[in-house]
Amino acid sequence: MVKVILARLRQGYRTIKYPAGAPPEMPDRFRGRPQLSAKPCPGGCRDCAASCPTGALDLSDAERLGPSIDLGRCLFCDDCVGACPQGAIAFSRDYRLAASRREDLVVGPETAPRLATALQAKTRSLFGRSLKLRQVSAGGCNACEADANVLTTIGWDIGRFGIQFVASPRHADGLLITGPVTKNMELALRKTYDAVPEPKIVILAGSCAISGGPYIGHESALDGATSLLPVDLFVPGCPYHPLTLLDGLLRILGRIKE
Repeated sequence: MVKVILARLRQGYRTIKYPAGAPPEMPDRFRGRPQLSAKPCPGGCRDCAASCPTGALDLSDAERLGPSIDLGRCLFCDDCVGACPQGAIAFSRDYRLAASRREDLVVGPETAPRLATALQAKTRSLFGRSLKLRQVSAGGCNACEADANVLTTIGWDIGRFGIQFVASPRHADGLLITGPVTKNMELALRKTYDAVPEPKIVILAGSCAISGGPYIGHESALDGATSLLPVDLFVPGCPYHPLTLLDGLLRILGRIKE
């Protein structure tokens, strides 16, 4: 026991201080919110769109306003950056990506970040200090599932905010859904949602859950859960960073307001 105590003292405080203090500095290789040039694209150039595996880039008004990116479809793969001859696309290290509305995930050169907003006062009063989530992997590759699990470790300790993952939907206040929702998982997902008592919230985590991700249009997938259930929080990424999910959760609970 003495050795355990001494080891703990040597280790010191390991939990990230977020959201208190200065914002965490993301690594150089992290790809966050896109930065798009307001300079119009030259006529006929579609190199960036041709390189995008999910059709996340919209060039319908590129000659006048430049391209726009749907973060709900984006895999943050960086292929468009290398393909653009004008250097009009770059990825910042801004991890704040979660949004309350699907349309707020579409960003352009002149689009200010429209981040997630707090739940309605009545719902927030119920979940603000204690939020229990049932995680549903609806055909995911386990990357998004792993990053959700990371938040329960000592480095993040999501439990200090009153947020916990539970085993049964009947003990939950909402669902955190990952994966493109395969046809084999559709019924299970609907039953799990129905088993959560009212009021409840739904969080779609990762591009697969939002739009189908790399499986968009696949005959065995339903292109995510956006059209299946009412959604309160969209967390883009492939996979998303744990900090992106944590930031979104704290925003809908009213813990972060800027």
